[in-house]
Amino acid sequence: MTLGRRDVLCGMAAGAASLAFPARAVGTTELIADVGEMQLLPPQYAQTRFWGFGGTMPGPEIRVRQGERVQRTLVNELPQATSIHWHGIRIDNAMDGVSGLTQAATAPGDRFSYDFVAPDAGTYWYHAHNRSIEQVARGLYGALIVEEHTAPDVDAEDVLLLDDWLIDPATGQIDADFDAMHDRSHAGRNGNFIATNATYGLTRPARRYERRRLRIINAANARVFELRLQGLQGWIMAYDGMPLTAPRPFGDYLLLGPGQRADVFVDVTAEAGGQAHLLAVLDGEGLSQIKFEVAGNASGTRRGAPVPLEGNAHQMVQLDGARVLTLDMEGGAMGGLRSATLDGKRMNFRQLVGQGQFWAFNGAIGRAEDPPLANLSRGEHVWLKIRNATAFPHAMHLHGMHFHEVEADGRLGPLRDTTLIFGDQSREIAFVADNPGNWLLHCHMLAHAASGMTTRIEVA
Repeated sequence: MTLGRRDVLCGMAAGAASLAFPARAVGTTELIADVGEMQLLPPQYAQTRFWGFGGTMPGPEIRVRQGERVQRTLVNELPQATSIHWHGIRIDNAMDGVSGLTQAATAPGDRFSYDFVAPDAGTYWYHAHNRSIEQVARGLYGALIVEEHTAPDVDAEDVLLLDDWLIDPATGQIDADFDAMHDRSHAGRNGNFIATNATYGLTRPARRYERRRLRIINAANARVFELRLQGLQGWIMAYDGMPLTAPRPFGDYLLLGPGQRADVFVDVTAEAGGQAHLLAVLDGEGLSQIKFEVAGNASGTRRGAPVPLEGNAHQMVQLDGARVLTLDMEGGAMGGLRSATLDGKRMNFRQLVGQGQFWAFNGAIGRAEDPPLANLSRGEHVWLKIRNATAFPHAMHLHGMHFHEVEADGRLGPLRDTTLIFGDQSREIAFVADNPGNWLLHCHMLAHAASGMTTRIEVA
């Protein structure tokens, strides 16, 4: 028995699934990591066992105002140790949640309290950061929304966590082979079932000419989402939580790599009685990630272009005099990696494969105890030149700080915390090392991170 294509790819006409039990963590300061079951697949399939926060997948949405504190205690009721990383938040290093680097993993039955201020308005998320390749794939993540002081001019808001799951259709269960050699050495763990907010056929009502804010989060282990609009016209307002200085027309499509986010304002242009969609394109087919059933009109005409979102205070990086660093990505299938250093020993590629390691940064397999990519002074300006000498894309995520992508003409692009680099491409990023501590820099294709693609930057 196999999942049919329309089932696997989230058919447009399906009704929304419901959770088997309500969230336990909403309204409390606890985030309980535990095992649950829900009807993830269409109703003709069995319920799926997942790992979630507060009994839900995704976990409960955390929403605060800019400058407010986030206080949550992780209560671990899982069979594995875990931790929580607050992805994209410029945070105190001790709260970053990277087990083995900034904290010890929280053992089953134990607790760990996170307490930090959310300095920047925007769309962020939280997820497990111990054995992430498994724990994120099982469902340990949720949205973290930091609201602006002044609400933007929109009629409605949709928080959309895009994900895919690798499912055994005979049992309805998540495939438990998280160490698959093919996933580690190729494009990562891609699923056979795609949904938004873990809901099959997500549908919401809308009115013609209303303006909606889509907060889009790519929570997938490895999938790059190519997103298009149908019955909607829109503008990109922010990448990775950081507002653009001027809204950008959405254009033909938007690419989001794992860990990346985008805030998109859309006007519903489909006629009353029709439908509008945010589509993900796979094998040339548009698959609805959210369907809007259009009933009635919000107004007689569309309003004008939106004004930019409130900016987040950020020191501008200066390329002149910046410290130049290089990061060479090597390895993977068809990558030509002959040898690399692992745990202080030089090994050939066959030996590395025997250790489940396939990728290297600057000739080394990443370990938390290894020397950092760089020791930086606080306030130092950095220009990092990344070369992807592999056959696959990588979504490079820097913890604790945001960076600019450097354009081909030397101008600084929008602020981001995750950059998507395709095979045989290069990318330059620049940032101010203004947050002290040990900060992870890794590929957010989580199978790649688990098999070599991690390093760190130490800011004094």
